[in-house]
This record gives sequence, structure tokens and C-alpha cells, in this order.
Amino acid sequence: MVMRLPRRLSVAEGDPRLTGGSGANPQPRAVPASAPAGFDDRPLVPSKHTTVLICAVMMVSICQFLDATIANVALPHMKVSLGASDDTISWVLTSFIMAGAIFMPMTGWLSGRIGSRNLFIGATVLFLVASACCGAATSLGEMVVFRAFQGMAAAFLGPMTQTILFDLTPPSKQTSTMSYFGMVVMVAPISGPFLGGFLTDYLNWRWVYYINLPLGLPTLGILWWLLPDRPRDGRGFDIWGFAFLAIGLGALQLVLDRGQSKDWFDSREIMIEAAVAGSMLWIYLLHAGDAKHPLFSKELFTNPNFLVGLAFMTVLGLTNVALSSVLPTMYQTLYAYPVVFSGLMMAPRGFGVIVTSSMVTMALSRGADYRYIITIGYVIAAYSVWMMTGWSLEMDWHPIVLASFVQGLGLGMVFGPMNLVAFATIKPELRPDGSSLMALFRNMGGSLGISAIVTMLARNQQINHAELATHISQVTMGGSMMSDSMGQGSDMATQAMRMNGQIARQASMISYLDNFKVLALLLLSIAPFPFLLKKSRAFESASADHLAME
Repeated sequence: MVMRLPRRLSVAEGDPRLTGGSGANPQPRAVPASAPAGFDDRPLVPSKHTTVLICAVMMVSICQFLDATIANVALPHMKVSLGASDDTISWVLTSFIMAGAIFMPMTGWLSGRIGSRNLFIGATVLFLVASACCGAATSLGEMVVFRAFQGMAAAFLGPMTQTILFDLTPPSKQTSTMSYFGMVVMVAPISGPFLGGFLTDYLNWRWVYYINLPLGLPTLGILWWLLPDRPRDGRGFDIWGFAFLAIGLGALQLVLDRGQSKDWFDSREIMIEAAVAGSMLWIYLLHAGDAKHPLFSKELFTNPNFLVGLAFMTVLGLTNVALSSVLPTMYQTLYAYPVVFSGLMMAPRGFGVIVTSSMVTMALSRGADYRYIITIGYVIAAYSVWMMTGWSLEMDWHPIVLASFVQGLGLGMVFGPMNLVAFATIKPELRPDGSSLMALFRNMGGSLGISAIVTMLARNQQINHAELATHISQVTMGGSMMSDSMGQGSDMATQAMRMNGQIARQASMISYLDNFKVLALLLLSIAPFPFLLKKSRAFESASADHLAME
């Protein structure tokens, strides 16, 4: 039996909604009689067994988003096994993030040249092979190289997932599909620390990577069977623009990732990397204005809704990704929770996302104003982070679960509507470029947030420790305790060490609370900005059409 690949389509051949476009050449869906006049409710790229295919695409996305955080908790075990140091083991994370930042801008061009089907399936194969190689790595050098290939594949999978979901879904169903995708984007990174801790404790750190194989291989078979191709444009490649942007983003990622460990601009390395990043990104902006075939269509940067969506996506990455990365560490160091339990404390946020994502789908389908929904979501998210400013070292896990759940409620009201608004007014052929920009800004926002939080934590902890230590005296600690310690020799040193540990713990807690205040105020300050969005007729039409077809 010979399996035929789908016929290559080009933009000149017309909209595939009129010609088919799947490997199985399915007939376009008929427009229901109840739909409004002139309404075309056919997907851009029809396919057989659409629900199965969408589940497969999202499964690949789950693997990709999981790998952004799942390896964090396994680093201590990897360090011992690979013979790395505290400084060099961080390259396991840095190589993944840097490769993603460098190659993500190529997504739109590659989709137009080799086809969305070939790109997505090829990236999935590369991701699975790289995952297997990471699990089998025997040295730090091998691990860094394999993680870079994994990051390169993830750079294509993230944007193409969103593009494919839009292409496969008719307009009346895009609201619910984006809500489900929002659950994946929010819940998968949160689940990473828990799943990584579980696999590391009960199996081996190598299963942090091997877990992708039983999930990804069956999914790859479904993609090969069902995934259609979208129209290709065959545009030229802006090699200089890509070079400038790749070097600039790579250098910027190094600054954000290594800045704190190198004491920021007191380090010559960071100064050089920052200079390279600034100059290369500035040259890219100048070059992109005159390029004949720019990496990203200039039309995207003249769309106000899309630009506002990019800004919101940056803030979402800064808050969601950054908190997901630092909170498990807080639970382990300050509350002494085990790794698995620390990850489990993040689960209520995922439940909150699921609850409000479903509610938002129903609200939008009934004509609710998406701007109010996004604003309310940011207010709820800000309130949840403000709840965290009341945490103490003596509390139990109940306030953690409550704040996490409330934060999920807020974030679930933001991601889906924000994506729909950003993409409602751009042309279908610009979706790969738009998706890659969205993913790039979300990732860079996450890197910026992690870097800022880690830096503020380290510096505030030193300041708080010094201030708290000034209040420790014979009077505050009790004269008898100090006198007893003075007469016990080595016991005095033990008492001093315990005291210093308590001061450090309190100082660290105050630093976390200060960071929570900053994040809460940031979320609250941007809550009114959704009203800068223009009401999209395309978005409102899709919502009205969904309601009319029920």
C-alpha cells in the first residue's frame, strides 16, 4: 500500500476552502441554513477526523511546553550524573531557550517554503529524536547539544500549533479551540515541575526526556495520516535579517540568563553581550524597514490589535512563566516541601484555568465584550498575586492552594480572548508569522520575568538579611539565652548558625513578598489597557455566527 502525500498548494491556486487541501481531499463542510447571509463557516484547511487531528496537534504542544520546565527539578541529579558544576549545568536550560529564540523567527518562511505539514511533522520527529538523545546523554557537552536541537524543534512546534489549530477550525469554533489551546499553554508549564519531580524520584532523571516518546510516537502516526498542508507562498528568505535578529536574540538571552550569576554589568561578559544584543537588534529594525522579503510581514506591525496582543503576551509570559519557575523553589526552600508536593501545589492554577476557559467560551459565543473579560481576568490575577503578599512562614498549604486557584481563574480569562482578538484581523497567510511573533514575545517575556525576579530576590535578600541582623542583640534574643550560649563553647557556634539560618529564611520570605507586590501592581496597571483594542468586526461576527448556529 502506497501512502500519497498531499498535493502541494500555492496561494495562486486559491483558497483551499474552495479546493480541498487535506491529504484525503475531504469535501468542504456545507454552510448551515441557519447561518447568517454571506457567512463562510468552512475552515481554511479542511481535514478528515478533525477532532482526532486537533488532539494530536495539542499533544505535541503539551510535550513541547512541558520540556520548558520539566527539566528544572532534575538539574541536581543531572549535575552529579554528568559531572557538571553549579555554573555549567545551567547550560542545559540556556541552550534550549537560546535555540528557541534564534530559530523561531524562521517559522513563517519555512512554512511558506516547505509547507506547514512537512515543517510540523519534521519538527516533531526532530523533537522526539533529540528527547531520546537527551535521555541517553553521558556528558554535559552531549546534553547541551541535544537540548539545543530540542529547543530548535520546539521553536517551530509552538507557533505552528497555533497556526494549524486556526486553519483546521471553522470560524464558529475558533473561540472554543483557542480556549483549549490556552489550557495547554497555561497548564503544561505548571505541570512540568510536578511531573519532573515524580519521574526523578520514582524512576530516573533520564525519564524527564524519555517521557516524550510514549506520548509523541503515536501522535506522530496520527499527524502523518491526517495532517493537511496549508497554502505555500515560496517567498524569499531574508538571510541578513535573520542573522541580525538571531545574533541579537541569542545575545539578549545570554544576558538575561547569566546576568545574575555574573553580577550583571559589573561583568565584562555581560557588557559585551548586552552591546551585541542592542546593536544587532537595532540594525535588524533598520534593515527590516527596507528589506524586500522581511522575516515578518510589515502588515503585522500596522495592525493595532495585533501589536497590543504582543504587549499583553509579553506581560503574560513575564507573570505566568516567571511565577511557575520560582514558586516551586520557594516551596522547597522555605516550606521544606518535597519536590513532588511542591509541583502539586501548582496544580490548582491549572484547574482555575480550565474553569474560566470554559466559561469564557460560552460568554464570547453569546456576544460578551472580550475587552471586559480580559480586564476582569487581569484584575483577578492581580488580586491572586496580592493574596500571596500575606503569606508567612508559619502558614500551612491552604493559602497556597487558594491563591493558585484564583490566579488560574484570572489567567484563564486572558489567553483565549487575547489570541482571538490579535488574530481576528490578520490574513490567514500571515498566521505563521503572527504565531511565531506571539510565541517569541511570550518566551522573551518569560525570560525577562525570571531574570528580574531572581535578581530582585538575591539582592533584596542580602538587604533584608543585613537589616534583620541589626535587630539581633542580647536584649531581643533574651539575656539568659545569650549568656548560656557564651558558656557552652561549640554550642554557641551552633546557636549562632541556627540564628543566622532563621534570619536568612525570614529575609528570603520578605524578598518573595516584595516581588509579589511588584507583580500584583504590574498586572493591575495593565488591566485597563484592553480597552485600547478596537472592536473587531471579524471577531464579533464569529461570535454571533457561533450563537446563530446553536
